[in-house]
Amino acid sequence: MIRDNYLDVSKLTTSPQVMALFQLFARHGGVLRFVGGAVRDALKNIKGSDLDLATDLSPDEIAEACADEGIKTVPLGIKQGTIGVVIDDILLQVSSLYKYILKKDGSAEIEFTDNWEEDASRRDLTINAVYADEQGNVFDYYNGIEDLEKGCVRFIGSADHRIKEDYVRILRYFRFYSLFGVGKPDVKALTACRENCEGLKKVPMERIRDELFKLVQTPNAPQIFRLMQENGILSYIMPDAGYIDDSAFLNSALAGRIIDNAALIKLFVLYRPDQALAENLAVRLKFSRREKQLFTLLAKETLMLSELLNRKKQMKIIYRHDKEFYRASLLTAAAREHKIPEDFWLFYDETESLPEIVFPLSGKDIIDSGLTDATRVGRVLKELEKIWIDSDFDLTKDQLLVQMDNLKNVI
Repeated sequence: MIRDNYLDVSKLTTSPQVMALFQLFARHGGVLRFVGGAVRDALKNIKGSDLDLATDLSPDEIAEACADEGIKTVPLGIKQGTIGVVIDDILLQVSSLYKYILKKDGSAEIEFTDNWEEDASRRDLTINAVYADEQGNVFDYYNGIEDLEKGCVRFIGSADHRIKEDYVRILRYFRFYSLFGVGKPDVKALTACRENCEGLKKVPMERIRDELFKLVQTPNAPQIFRLMQENGILSYIMPDAGYIDDSAFLNSALAGRIIDNAALIKLFVLYRPDQALAENLAVRLKFSRREKQLFTLLAKETLMLSELLNRKKQMKIIYRHDKEFYRASLLTAAAREHKIPEDFWLFYDETESLPEIVFPLSGKDIIDSGLTDATRVGRVLKELEKIWIDSDFDLTKDQLLVQMDNLKNVI
């Protein structure tokens, strides 16, 4: 189905350089179109996804066409026919049309094509298989626009086949259902997800993590996690989330507010893990070192809102850990206690602008006083730091040096 002049292309891009690519590809005998999430989101009048483009040129022809015009390209996924085209220091993904061929062993391989409908047929969902050209003409081969308007999230063709081509599509289905679905999920889609969920064990854990991080940030994530658990979708890779009500409370309290470490915090709230489970999840989902540190520390130190919303205790928490941990603790405490006190967001927002707290003494100060034994220097310094923290960081360097003279005789 072609809808002439259906989409305002300025919702996709206002870059003359990007628009010039369409003429460039035409000069080299090809057709270029916007595709996927950016088109879908523009049709829904929401902030767009990253811009992706598709063409009937082969990867080699894409690279050659760009080279002839002096445009830099980067190989991103040659096997999948994806070339990165650098425009205004932004990397655009341009993919050659292809289709999946299922082999006898159940795996899938790709085969390039010049047929747009064949390319659309291998995409996961109807709402993600809509293309648009530079004139705003929209090419919709599987009624994606109608499904988007109705809130119907369904696979293209056989849901079972689409999932077997790439099992991560199970998680993608629930993410897009969370974002765009209205009413009950498509029966065929849900059945295929349930019957193929064991296939998630074949998906690299990094891809699982990335999809879970995207899913957990959707507005309806708590309800979707409940739906997945009721259908045993995640049981092969994840334990059941026991605190969906906490997650729903936090989502409601945030009301669209942007927060730091959103995916990590929302996943933590869903599971409220103890230290052992936090460590297990962090390793299983291959968190980065910093993500793992924050996730496991939140499990180790459970702080109450009454502590977190006390100015003196706030500073001590930040000094002992950092601002990132403090802000994350505020959110997890609010979810756990189902409370957003009046000054909650004031504390959260002002944290970033708080001055850095620096202990005014160093080991050199202790050594300069005449104490040279390394072990004793460390003990004195640690005790002085404790005294300074207990003073609510009020004691000056000179006052601490007076305290040091007393400590040297007893430590």
